[in-house]
Amino acid sequence: MATSSLAVLAEPAGMTRPPQFQELYQQYSDVVFLTAFRVTGNSADAEDVLQTVFLRILKQEDRFEVSSSSEAYFRRAATNASIDILRRRTWRAETPLDGVIPQLASESTALLKQRVRQALSRLDPDDAELFVLKYLEGFSGEELAEQFGIERATVGSRLFRIRQTLREVIER
Repeated sequence: MATSSLAVLAEPAGMTRPPQFQELYQQYSDVVFLTAFRVTGNSADAEDVLQTVFLRILKQEDRFEVSSSSEAYFRRAATNASIDILRRRTWRAETPLDGVIPQLASESTALLKQRVRQALSRLDPDDAELFVLKYLEGFSGEELAEQFGIERATVGSRLFRIRQTLREVIER
């Protein structure tokens, strides 16, 4: 994917890539890229997210601990970086959100996707992440409860509230 572009970015800045970084990149770059692509809807933004996430890891590698929850960390980092990009950029109309808000299915798909993306950028980052992980990444309620450290019932009520908020923002 972006191995060469990441290497080009890291080395001119005077950074070297320790072996652990190489292993992390090989193991998690696809997870980061695919998560970012699902959120942003385009490969250029997904590449930007990939570079952002791994440059952050490279800068703090001595403090980064690999653990059983590393994949969750990388998904969350990719989701957050993707949402940041969406907030900074003009909105594009190509994100895979078909069917998430069925009440608005009569609108053109492109317009709906643009409105959902804009609405996501207005949510609290944790709420936006919960929504993305549930509806774009396909996480179960139990997985979300574990990742966020909340009860399963709380996941359901938060998702209900998030959908209501998104619906209100989109219908304006």
